[in-house]
Amino acid sequence: MTGRRVRAWLLVGALLGGCTAREAPAPFRVALVTPGSIADAAWNSGAFTGLNWIHDSLGVPVSHVEARTPAEQEEALRTYAEQGYNLVFGHGFEFQGPAERVSTEYPGAVFIITSGERVQGNVAPLIFRLHEASYLAGMVAGGVTKSGMIGFVGGVELPPVREASEAWVAGARAVNPQVRSRTTYLNNWDDAALGREAARALIRVGADMLHHNADAAAIGVFQAARETQGVYVFGANADQAALAPAQVLGSAVIDLPRAFLLVAREVQGGTFVPRVESFGLASGVVQYVPNHALDSLVPAALAARVRAAEDSIRQQDGP
Repeated sequence: MTGRRVRAWLLVGALLGGCTAREAPAPFRVALVTPGSIADAAWNSGAFTGLNWIHDSLGVPVSHVEARTPAEQEEALRTYAEQGYNLVFGHGFEFQGPAERVSTEYPGAVFIITSGERVQGNVAPLIFRLHEASYLAGMVAGGVTKSGMIGFVGGVELPPVREASEAWVAGARAVNPQVRSRTTYLNNWDDAALGREAARALIRVGADMLHHNADAAAIGVFQAARETQGVYVFGANADQAALAPAQVLGSAVIDLPRAFLLVAREVQGGTFVPRVESFGLASGVVQYVPNHALDSLVPAALAARVRAAEDSIRQQDGP
């Protein structure tokens, strides 16, 4: 997508936002830039749902655009700021640098970077400690695996993705120190066929438990699990049990809509102060959600151990 095309899409969003403004006049406007498709049933779709929550709850105009390359992402952020949007979400670690560059030109806008890393001026991160939930998923995988091999499929090797992968392995080895693991990075967030082939390659070397952080590309991981008897998969960023009801043992979940709405209320109310906002299991924004339809596959003693580990992490997180 060229810069011109990004601007064209943003103009469409602005026109749609104008229609909303006539229904519920408000000077406050919110925008979202995602690095991939909102049809991924995970990271980007959760953000888009959050944007809609803001629209419905606050009655304000909203707009969204996909921007996949660094140049497109910076252009999208800049165009929204030029159009006078008060709050702009850059949805992913990769937006930190572009937002910092753009923000110096537009001090009146607040830029929120999901999975960002630092505060700079009017740029602030929302950090989701998804690795805490991935650790619990790993515990289940380590206790249930028959082959002793687990696998992880990542989209791009960004720090939050790598952290989730490492926590998944650590959780499994906390239950079964002999567990072996393989991790594959696709360098892609959108190619479901590539995700399927990566998962099939892991299955061929013996992995019978799979986890991911690969957005739309992970749809292929679920497909590979459905095609292979005895292979189970854990969702990421959303409760993904519906993608493979007989194969998903649980999901590491981020309640993105809740987090988005909390921030938007503060910015609209004028009480927002740029800061590092970090959400873990204790916040309720990050959760491990078991697929209760498959509870019979998880021994009661293992389930109790996972719950105890969750309580311990919550206590370490604090109130």
